Amino acid sequence: MTALAPSLRADNTPRTILSMLAQRIGPQRFNAWFRHGTQLDVEENHVRVSVPNPFVANWMETHFQAEIAAVVAEHTGRTLPVIVTVDAALTGECRKNDLDTQADLVAKAQEGRLRPRRAAAPVALRGELDDFVVGPSNRMAYSAALAITEAPVPPFNPLFIHGPCGVGKTHLLQGICNAVSRRRRDGRPCTWRYVTGEQFTNEFISALRAKRVDEFRGRYRNLDMLAIDDVHFLAAKKATQDEFLHTYNTIESGGRQVVMASDAHPRLVGEFNPQLVSRFVAGMVVKVDAPDKDTRLAILARRSRMMKLRVSADVLDYVAVHIRGSVRELEGTLIKLAALAELGGKTIDLPLAVSALSDHLARTDSALTLGDIESAVGAYFAITPADIHSSRRTRPVSAARMIAMFLARRHTTMSFPEIGRAMGKHHSSVIQAVQRVAEMIAADEPLSWTGPAGPKSVPAGELIETLSAQLK
Repeated sequence: MTALAPSLRADNTPRTILSMLAQRIGPQRFNAWFRHGTQLDVEENHVRVSVPNPFVANWMETHFQAEIAAVVAEHTGRTLPVIVTVDAALTGECRKNDLDTQADLVAKAQEGRLRPRRAAAPVALRGELDDFVVGPSNRMAYSAALAITEAPVPPFNPLFIHGPCGVGKTHLLQGICNAVSRRRRDGRPCTWRYVTGEQFTNEFISALRAKRVDEFRGRYRNLDMLAIDDVHFLAAKKATQDEFLHTYNTIESGGRQVVMASDAHPRLVGEFNPQLVSRFVAGMVVKVDAPDKDTRLAILARRSRMMKLRVSADVLDYVAVHIRGSVRELEGTLIKLAALAELGGKTIDLPLAVSALSDHLARTDSALTLGDIESAVGAYFAITPADIHSSRRTRPVSAARMIAMFLARRHTTMSFPEIGRAMGKHHSSVIQAVQRVAEMIAADEPLSWTGPAGPKSVPAGELIETLSAQLK
């Protein structure tokens, strides 16, 4: 029993939903969490996701529950709650799939049938430029994306889009890819490839181990356009950066296009090859900010139409005013309201919205968000918010992570567990970090680290006040 096995129902709805989900979240994440040991069933009044253990269940609820609900609503036209359950029987099935895969590979190798394969033709991605909601926070990035798709030759190279998570960077990259896929170059369809920084790294490492680097280079260097999402993932990976540098040079010198997206400006991505940074800033570097109120309202209105929800203008306005985070947070709020209305047999009205969001607003309705704090701290330490969330323990990253946790406790109403979940850490790590910074401030102890400009040492209290003043 696997994620791709059809439900006990006669239709193929679960299979279609999983296929759409794979396009939405990307093949790497889908294969890691849904390919083996996970089953999805569409019941009459809910969607059930069965997983092999509590760890996977917690991760599924935290990272994929809203994504699954959105895909279900898009495919079925119904807003159904997603319930995650643990089925111990799936543990054995997961192990069986792993063994079957290994046995199949061994058999093919013995038969001499394990040969290099041609890369599969890219499939259409979910994002389209026509569906992108344009506002003051993203107008420049959208215009740059449109210019690339309309010009016969690249008007600028590369295009580097940066901004916080969930503001539309991936949507723009996928929209560019889909538009380019409909163009022709020298009488033939344009070739393109969309990958994440993690996928590029994994493919390169696999090619090195299998001694198929030439095949890897042929797959990338002959493209008409290469789009790399989360390019900051290449930070501190010297061999991969060197390979990407040569790949970029080959594509760019051939008059072809490279587009990228990152959480931070290229100069603020820690441990990036200076040669890469110089090439990135030589093109078009454009930032996408969190959407303003009018843009959030337009996003909510379009999303509710796609989900076939009947939502009054006052409800949309209430959500747009109070949910000021990412586009994903806006979509998740709509899904929550729709699920509550259906389960309770109610309509989506203002009292329901106020009640549903009261707990969320009590915890997050602040002038500052954790994302604001991470951006300010990351810029000060010359690292990215992604570094703060990573498992890296270099002195600059550890110091920045500790300071961000302390500021989150001081300037937001988030609890220790909430900060820990948001930053991918255990709440005990947050407690220790906050206590350590408080002790340093009380003892007037300096915080020392080595940045791009060399060693630095700043009194902890002075650093906290400097960053607090910037945040205010």
